Amino acid sequence: MMAPDSRDGVASCACKGIRRCLICEQYKGKEQLEASVPKVVHDFLYNPETRLAICRDGKAASFPFPGVFLWENFISEEEEKALISTMDQDVWNQSQSGRRKQDFGPKVNFKKRKVRVGGFSGLPALSQKLVLRMQQEPSLAGFQPVEQCNLDYNPERGSAIDPHLDDSWLWGERLVTINMLSNTTLTMSLEQGLPELGLEEEVHVAVHLPRRSLVVLYGEARHRWKHAIHREDVHKRRVCSTYRELSAEFLPGGQQAELGAQLLNIALSFQGTPI
Repeated sequence: MMAPDSRDGVASCACKGIRRCLICEQYKGKEQLEASVPKVVHDFLYNPETRLAICRDGKAASFPFPGVFLWENFISEEEEKALISTMDQDVWNQSQSGRRKQDFGPKVNFKKRKVRVGGFSGLPALSQKLVLRMQQEPSLAGFQPVEQCNLDYNPERGSAIDPHLDDSWLWGERLVTINMLSNTTLTMSLEQGLPELGLEEEVHVAVHLPRRSLVVLYGEARHRWKHAIHREDVHKRRVCSTYRELSAEFLPGGQQAELGAQLLNIALSFQGTPI
């Protein structure tokens, strides 16, 4: 059994269903977990300068990969230190796949499509200047986050996040993440491949995220390609903050504009504590 995490105090996890981490793999026993099925995958690497996905082995042609914006050195070393210090003063709650989290946002039931304010008190104070900085980037003009989620990854827990698409009923077009404490790789995947390019099997595009960088997903990278952080790409402790904006349904002119205005008013008070 793995030794207890000194910050968690107990050797347990929050994994459910097919989710897993190193802790539950040890107490469940690997024979109880599904065997991974080998599959053919076409691997590409994202070049932020050309915005092309470049084939790793050169056997396939490069192709444009829209919907990713990378801002290196978005925060300074001093800002990173202050942000992590402040986060570590709050409670980290266990999450699935070996992650820990802090939520600053409304309570949401995505299956029933219900949102309630609950104990939501706004985004944290230190995020105010970061949001103002984001809004200076043309691709983030008018970005008004209504939710912030901090996630803590650690290789000792086998932390990861499975390929997924973020909800698009409540959350809007742009997903913004600040990557802290270590470099990592964001893996974009398309299970159905790209038949129009002769790639019938699953396609992966690796997006390298340097420490203290900011990444934005929008367009096809937001709505068509799933994104993930694989266990093997977490080499040291990694903390990220992801900011989400409202969808059109919750903005002026939308069916739930009144609720959206209430949520934004709370969020942008920047007086929040984790829920």
